[in-house]
Amino acid sequence: MLNKEFFEQKRQEVFSQLDEKSIAFVVSSDELPRNGDQTYSFRQSSDLFYLTGINQEQTILMFNNCHFDEEKREILFIRRSSEHIETWEGHKLTKEQASEISGIKNVKYTDEFDGLIGDLMFYADNVYLNTNGNVRYSRFYDDADYRFIEKLRYQFPVHTFRRLSPLLVKSRLIKNKQEIEVLKKAIDITKSAFLRVLRYIKPGVAEYEIQAEITHEFIKNQAYNHAYQPIVASGADNNILHYTENNKVCKSGELVLMDFGAEYCNYAADLSRTVPVSGYFDEFQRKVYKAVLTVQNEAKKLMKPGMTIRLWNKEVGKIMTEQLLDLQLITADDVKNETVENPAYKKYFMHGTGHFLGLDVHDVGTIDMPWKSGMILTNEPGIYIKEKGFGIRLENDVLITENEPVDLMQDIPIAIDDIENLMNKG
Repeated sequence: MLNKEFFEQKRQEVFSQLDEKSIAFVVSSDELPRNGDQTYSFRQSSDLFYLTGINQEQTILMFNNCHFDEEKREILFIRRSSEHIETWEGHKLTKEQASEISGIKNVKYTDEFDGLIGDLMFYADNVYLNTNGNVRYSRFYDDADYRFIEKLRYQFPVHTFRRLSPLLVKSRLIKNKQEIEVLKKAIDITKSAFLRVLRYIKPGVAEYEIQAEITHEFIKNQAYNHAYQPIVASGADNNILHYTENNKVCKSGELVLMDFGAEYCNYAADLSRTVPVSGYFDEFQRKVYKAVLTVQNEAKKLMKPGMTIRLWNKEVGKIMTEQLLDLQLITADDVKNETVENPAYKKYFMHGTGHFLGLDVHDVGTIDMPWKSGMILTNEPGIYIKEKGFGIRLENDVLITENEPVDLMQDIPIAIDDIENLMNKG
């Protein structure tokens, strides 16, 4: 688990990047309505968790470098509990508990925020406000960040407003020792779930039953959430990249593509494996599987400081092209006639080779950011053959270091013989 020293360090990393006479705010995620008076399970803003460790709704973090009262340089606002709330929703953090988790000494209740905001803002010229810094995020409603920004801009129109998210992205991209250990724990739980389903999969088992086995192993090991909606795709649905129906019965001769990962202490693991429902690959499936594994191994060799996702995709595309030529899925003429916008290999490998990984399964960072030691990315090539009715994807999580890349999933079975032996054991 992450300790308060971790959160203190991360706040200092961001705090040190603020201009003089600045104040910054980060607010918790919304509690989203599901239906009637029900809400979806609450998931804290990755940024707020990263800076505080607080997983509770209705939380606000404030820090500044300009207030004359040093006790007001850093304040955590948490939800005030009551006997009614405790009865209906359960325990909420006390000020002492919130302070112990976050390392923030000055903890107040969120209903005190409006009474303090004028005093806090008076000494600041610059106001750093947060939005979701993930380039994949698309705001489709007026979320908590947006509403908070609008509120402060209305109340304090002559302050200079600035973006906090670039500072947070810079910090979040590099994982320290504690983060790597937490992510390894998420990976260990994911490994346990994979080994469990290898012994379970057989003809007649439903995709949702496989998902249930994964979920059972997660919860048993205190990973109470999937890091993302799990994919359990059998047969031709191997070729649907984000298939989540998970409602068919697996049949003999088919492959089942599984893409899942445990979320532990808010950090995401991300694994993909494709296995034969009957326990053995046929000859052509075996050839394609070996091709995908070759691409993954060669792609890993390129995962070094200075590389970018854009350049990596380009180089991996060349490796994939050679494998598809060997499989006779594309021809030399296909390659000769390809364009930059539409390379020949994209017919069978249409997604990127990987993405950043951390608090978000598709973590912060852009495709043109040079990699540095401490970054973690997925390595997930695939070959999808609609005309043959199957696809294969293999995915591991890899740590960038100054030396060779470290495959954090190297202990999770991936070789054909290992998969077949485990599936047919006993």
